[in-house]
Amino acid sequence: MPSGVIELIILAGIAVFLLFRLRGVLGTKTGFEEQQHRPIPRAEATRPAAPPPAPLPDEGVDEDSAAAAGGDTEIAEALAAMRRAEEGFSPRAFVQGARGAYEMILMAFEQGDLDTLRRFLAPDVYAGFAEAIEGRRAAGYTVEARFIGVREAKIVGARFDPETADAEIAIRFKGEMITAVHDAEHRVIEGDPNEIRRETDVWTFARRMGASDPNWLLVATGE
Repeated sequence: MPSGVIELIILAGIAVFLLFRLRGVLGTKTGFEEQQHRPIPRAEATRPAAPPPAPLPDEGVDEDSAAAAGGDTEIAEALAAMRRAEEGFSPRAFVQGARGAYEMILMAFEQGDLDTLRRFLAPDVYAGFAEAIEGRRAAGYTVEARFIGVREAKIVGARFDPETADAEIAIRFKGEMITAVHDAEHRVIEGDPNEIRRETDVWTFARRMGASDPNWLLVATGE
């Protein structure tokens, strides 16, 4: 068999392995559902700042928590408990902050920015991201990426432990990106530099309410 054919077979095998590894790290890609050619505008306009949290009732669910929960009673109660544990916490402001974190983390991963990832990921999640980045580098692959915007960021789960003050919030993101993976010869082996890909990810963030560190860490990713 000619050496050139053998090389292509090896590259194809590496590409398939890395594709499955990246999907395991980042979540579910829903495919190329919208195609445009450059220039491509950002998908979202500037949003107004989140309103200040409404005063907390002595018990029950407050307006801010109920609005962020989208009608889910269990989520609303967990968010309200977080608000009682930490004065000034606003679920709606948290969602807006998470939108920015989603873009920052995705782009840091695509760019191989381990320093940024280390700041916002739990250790086990960071290890998975770092392993995928290292595998990409070892194969000689580079990524061309552009973040278009977040179409939806919705809280789909929340948990609060009143004994430890540990909180977790799961958010479903529907985002749009342009990504293309190039091999060492700059051939596109996955994605397309001129197509928008829609992605759906559910990311879980965790933090101890009332802690001096205000940062939430990404502790899980998935569908």
